[in-house]
Amino acid sequence: MSQQKSDYADDADIDESLDELASEETIEETVENLEANGFDVIVVDSADEALTELQSLIPAEASVMNGHSTTLEEIGFVDYLTEGDHEWESLPDQIWSIDDDAKRQAARRESQTADYFLGGINGISKTGELVAADRSGSRIGAYPFAASNVVIVSGVNKIVPTLEDALDRLESVAYPLENERAKEAYGVDSAIAKQLILRQELEEGRTTVVLIRDHLGY
Repeated sequence: MSQQKSDYADDADIDESLDELASEETIEETVENLEANGFDVIVVDSADEALTELQSLIPAEASVMNGHSTTLEEIGFVDYLTEGDHEWESLPDQIWSIDDDAKRQAARRESQTADYFLGGINGISKTGELVAADRSGSRIGAYPFAASNVVIVSGVNKIVPTLEDALDRLESVAYPLENERAKEAYGVDSAIAKQLILRQELEEGRTTVVLIRDHLGY
């Protein structure tokens, strides 16, 4: 089931001041600071351009896994990974074809070491830090070290002035929206159970941030 931010926005009470489109000046400063912190950055104008960048970024025969990301849903990557004409090894297809719960969970853990792991983020500070959280850790577990390459895709609405603001955004924008999604999808409340701050990427070329000049994800 494809999921969009608009599916939950009316039911969630969010701080809209932390969910506004960033100015071009702010985008440029954010890119400069992210790159200074070791992240590669690609800026595109639209969801379609973002999908095209991902298609060209990931080489043939690479193993590919994604954590849940509304942004990846919105740009069409999730459907493309499952149904598209590509030469990647799609780990989600393998995982969700496993009937045994224990074996499927083990495969999910193994997928954290994919050649390319894609996902979203909950906040980006203009000063160059990334903030994300998860209930189980399956989405963010690969980000710090496990995956060979990480690609984080985000709308520029997630850019805020400081790291403190990014943490506030996690609590007052991302969590309320994710909580509504979790209740509909899983029948349970979500939780900021496991939280991650990426201040630097020390391995050259490992982590790429794709910024979209659009209002996407949460």
